[in-house]
Amino acid sequence: MAADSETESPSPQIFIPNEWSTAADLIACGAVSFPIAFVCGPKKSGKTTFARHLVNVLLQRYSFADLNPVGDWKVILSVMLRHKRVAFLDTDVGQTEFTPPGLLALTVIDKITPDLTIPCVKTPARCFFFGDISSKRDPTTYLTYIKALYDHYMETEIQGAGLPLVINTPGWVKGIGYEILVEMLRYISVTHVVKLQRLVLARNLPDGAFWLNEGDADATTTTVIEINAPSQNHLTSTAPMREDARLLRDLRLMAYFRQCFPSDTSISTIKELSHALASHPPYEIPISSIKIKHLHCQVATTETFYSLNATIVGMAISSVSEQLPQCVGLGIVRAVDTFKGVLYVITPVPPHILEDVDLLLQGFIQIPISLLQVQGCISPYLSTNVLSTN
Repeated sequence: MAADSETESPSPQIFIPNEWSTAADLIACGAVSFPIAFVCGPKKSGKTTFARHLVNVLLQRYSFADLNPVGDWKVILSVMLRHKRVAFLDTDVGQTEFTPPGLLALTVIDKITPDLTIPCVKTPARCFFFGDISSKRDPTTYLTYIKALYDHYMETEIQGAGLPLVINTPGWVKGIGYEILVEMLRYISVTHVVKLQRLVLARNLPDGAFWLNEGDADATTTTVIEINAPSQNHLTSTAPMREDARLLRDLRLMAYFRQCFPSDTSISTIKELSHALASHPPYEIPISSIKIKHLHCQVATTETFYSLNATIVGMAISSVSEQLPQCVGLGIVRAVDTFKGVLYVITPVPPHILEDVDLLLQGFIQIPISLLQVQGCISPYLSTNVLSTN
């Protein structure tokens, strides 16, 4: 399917309307040196696609080829450094973009993503394991983590590593979801708010600077940009797959755990990945060296290890801050041996970082079913792998 005169095509399967390109150019080429763009709107309006496109535009807008070699060298240098990297704050725990689901993350992007349809896993600059695909169960902790990530971004600004920031948000724009968006906008000093709108007006956010109260000062420093969601004729044959939220989460989890193996390892199918993980030697983590915390639920002490087995856990470091334990990655608890006092964990987290992990966080992020169906051998994720002295 070829792009028509109304669209650009940054990816084989995705088409960017001219209205979107104009909005991205306005942010990238504006007077603000380091824009903070907040992308919001209802579900299936294209927020993530626009946010990823905006990151690409910011990265490519000031390439070396665009510079005038006879110009002022100070200007040339400042332009070269201006958007060499872009920070991406992902607040959509259900449809994350650069990390596995369940994480709230601040990621620094330094390369253009040519194909926006392919899951792109990156190591974040900082992240927290929320452990769920929605903020509904614990909005307070959700907001606390987001504010902490924004504070970290501002600290790097103060240290002289100023970066543009793109903030992607979930499509929950009613009720508590709306209140969360308002709280985020009141805390973050945004320069641009990009609101995507669908044809069904009742699903959209209110017009204008909706986060301001009537008596608030005028947000003269914030530019509000309202753009429309793509029309049906811009959807492609992959649209049904992209709309399957569960499938996308599974794909990102599989892309994440694929990192357990060298990039040149011959793993090209889900079946090959499931067999590789089943035979992959796990790390042994002494139970005495870690704490275990269950998120969003209560688990009896006697059931702690049974509840951990065959689950995905957030691997965190609480020594810096018990209230804000920094997540360094995810792991699959393959087995628990209470007799030896050891947990067996499969994770792509490097050993030198794993040494500092002192907290395992269990939420509701599940192992993709396709990874559990290992034909020809006994599944390594069975309750019988929980061994004890009894």
